[in-house]
Amino acid sequence: MPYCRNCGQFIDSDATFCPECGSRQLSGTSNVDDSYYSGRSDLHQEDSGSIGWWFLGFFIPLIGLILYLIWKDSKPLSAKRAGTGALVGFIVNIISEIILFILQVSMGLFS
Repeated sequence: MPYCRNCGQFIDSDATFCPECGSRQLSGTSNVDDSYYSGRSDLHQEDSGSIGWWFLGFFIPLIGLILYLIWKDSKPLSAKRAGTGALVGFIVNIISEIILFILQVSMGLFS
């Protein structure tokens, strides 16, 4: 079963557009070579897109980014979770640093 090239959701092999995100699919093919998966249902279960990858990416954004880059073609669901977690973790880190800086300036710690 092929994956959407944009969101990584399972789609029909003859789908022109992804029913989840609406992105156009090239000839109904996917980023994943389905011949690799033929007869190997255990490999489909490997890409469960577990929420654990999101938390790993959130708490260690560099690892989440690396996993995204490694898995984006072979495990699109897990890659999307790890990448999203890394992005959110990075943004939260930047915002918290800005807030801490503002608090330190307002308390006069940089006088």
